[in-house]
Amino acid sequence: MVDRCGCEVLSNRSAQPTRSLLASVQDHSYLVPAVFDRVLPLNLLANTAIFYLAARLYLLPLIPRLRPQQILIPILLLHSTRHLGMMFLTRGATYPGLPAQFAYPAAFGDLVTAIIAFATIPLVLRGSRLEKSMVWTFNIFGTVDLLAAITTATIYNAPVAMGPAYWIPAFWVPLLLVTHYITFVVLLQRRRDF
Repeated sequence: MVDRCGCEVLSNRSAQPTRSLLASVQDHSYLVPAVFDRVLPLNLLANTAIFYLAARLYLLPLIPRLRPQQILIPILLLHSTRHLGMMFLTRGATYPGLPAQFAYPAAFGDLVTAIIAFATIPLVLRGSRLEKSMVWTFNIFGTVDLLAAITTATIYNAPVAMGPAYWIPAFWVPLLLVTHYITFVVLLQRRRDF
């Protein structure tokens, strides 16, 4: 049978039911050794090392010559996109079975960090008296959020159900961790310049 577009349509009587991509992946999961369920820590460590090396080569040597605002504004803008962590609560961005013990704190922790980062930008631009305390608040809260998310993801084996959202901890979290480190360096080395 052919539909209006000229595409072949299988009738239910003559064909086996089609399977979803997820069902196909789950059916042949026995072919993939369980050790590959634990690749995320490797991705996290490797990408953190790569981003740290890039920062060490290109940004950290510039800290004494740049105004703190020149370093902090791009970092705060980057962290303002952490609302993307809400993907951990979105059907289609994750597979069924993503542990709630990981998903909710990670998603809302990222959202709160994004709000703090975005709210801190005008304070840094204007040189407000609240600037330094808000940058400290953003940096401590954001760092603790990432470390808590890494810990709960590991404890509850969340990576196996992350689905397309896997790129967040594999790529973005290492970048975010390194930028938190850079922010701590700026806060400690350039504390008189605020």
